[in-house]
Amino acid sequence: MSDKYLFYPGCSMESSAKAYYESLMAINGPLGLHLEEIRDWNCCGATEYLGVSLTPAYALIARNLALAYKQANGTHTVVAPCSACYLNLAKADFYMNERPSLGEHVNTALAAGGLHYDPGTLDIRHLLDVIINDIGLDAVKAKVVRPLKGLRVAPYLGCMVPRPDYDHRWSNPEYPNELDRLLKALGAEVIDFPLKTHCCGGHMTQIGPETAYKLINRLISSADQYKADVMVTLCPMCQMNVDAYQGETNRHFHTNFQMPIIFFTQLIGLAFGLDPKTLGFGREFVSAKNMLSRIGLEAPEPIESAPPKKPLKKEGLPMPRMPRDASDEEVKS
Repeated sequence: MSDKYLFYPGCSMESSAKAYYESLMAINGPLGLHLEEIRDWNCCGATEYLGVSLTPAYALIARNLALAYKQANGTHTVVAPCSACYLNLAKADFYMNERPSLGEHVNTALAAGGLHYDPGTLDIRHLLDVIINDIGLDAVKAKVVRPLKGLRVAPYLGCMVPRPDYDHRWSNPEYPNELDRLLKALGAEVIDFPLKTHCCGGHMTQIGPETAYKLINRLISSADQYKADVMVTLCPMCQMNVDAYQGETNRHFHTNFQMPIIFFTQLIGLAFGLDPKTLGFGREFVSAKNMLSRIGLEAPEPIESAPPKKPLKKEGLPMPRMPRDASDEEVKS
């Protein structure tokens, strides 16, 4: 397996998920990962755009694939650490191949920018998949100098990474064990977390906050019930929702949960003996101080972050009208 990969960071790694980016960059060396960022990449459109207009949405995503292919230079694997980005890139590659008319429309759009993408020419993979199946758990274990002994961890993947599993990369779409195995390799005590692939609410914090609070409360209360010290995720949206809106959820349900939500790359870095500040600790809303003390570490000073925007009331966000686009109707059929 090649240790060189094309890297699609996605928008969140530059904003709400800086701790994810910082910790990933810190562990690249010890893991032997060589990530070459795709030049001139653009936003994947997140989730809503695909429900508005298919051709522009898939063209937006496929532009990244076309750029990656031009930059390939010996590797044809694109790695995305963000769950939504991973799903969108994989979805575009899959549906452009399955629906030739969609592929034609997308490539017509890409041609306006001098680009083209033939579906199936790139492998789209999540960072966790690469660490587990290319680097391997034995190699990860060999780098552990500070085992996370005594730390009870709830592995939380969220709903977008394991399904739909276009390339059958995961052990189980409903209850995959890849993150559990990695955390155990770091020496952590991994709880059997029943909600590991349940939804965090996504953008419901903005358009239906009460629904979002119910979903977030269910996750936190379950992790607390199993006496977890921390929830560990690999999705920027999940991390932001359950971390940044935990206070709002506590106020809504009159609870007092203080469950830190961190990225799996941060735990890898801790087990490798790296400094917590280097790994982005201090950026979380719910302090990881108690979690760090469990393994004999001091928490760095909090890094000021902008508070989450207050949820909109009643009317919610303005919703776009569904287009009457003949070309899209043809693609759907």
